[in-house]
Amino acid sequence: MKIAIVDDETKEQEILAKYIREWAGANHELVEFSHFTSSEAFLFSWEGEKDYALLVLDIEMGEISGLELAQRIRIEDKNIPIIFVTGYDEYMQYGYDVSALHYLIKPVQKEKLFQALNKLGEREENTKCLIVNAEHEVRRIPIQSVFYVEADGHGCILHAADETIPIRESFGEMEKQLLMTEEAVKCHRAYLVNLRYISAIRGAELILDHGERLPIARSRMKSVQSAFLQYYKE
Repeated sequence: MKIAIVDDETKEQEILAKYIREWAGANHELVEFSHFTSSEAFLFSWEGEKDYALLVLDIEMGEISGLELAQRIRIEDKNIPIIFVTGYDEYMQYGYDVSALHYLIKPVQKEKLFQALNKLGEREENTKCLIVNAEHEVRRIPIQSVFYVEADGHGCILHAADETIPIRESFGEMEKQLLMTEEAVKCHRAYLVNLRYISAIRGAELILDHGERLPIARSRMKSVQSAFLQYYKE
């Protein structure tokens, strides 16, 4: 689990990291920290690294506050979990505006932080993600937002709810990631489709909820039908 702690007080960063390590040890999680003393420093790093599993943001910081930082992040990533820490409870209402996972008052109580991290664990179980290399950046894409993946030369095109994303991963690599989740099925040598968006199987085609059609290879027909039926039985 890759975590960014953004706080202009080094001592606060150390306390947060210590508590998170304790939680991780008890829950058999591996954690990796990146520490930033300003929003500006984090944003500079964010340009090249968008694969964090959690952001812990202080609110009162320099020119760009933690709240403003969260607003900027939400423009690009609506799903990344954010925990705010602050010395004042007056900011709590603004935390909801950016869908914060939790809001903690300083000095942070270990038990309260553990509750927030447990909440994150529950959320992650329900929100499986792909980590992919898109153009000039590494991205974290919730599987539930992916319609299908299409082979494209040595890479792939990921068709998601809000965008189409060319990625550098090979079709074989995407097949391994997606089929392990039991959320997708390979319907053709060039297509992996998210089972949740299949509306019907008609002849040699899949009909997706939004009307798009994908081919089913003859050799894949039985496995596609079986995966589709099994998915909706569960």
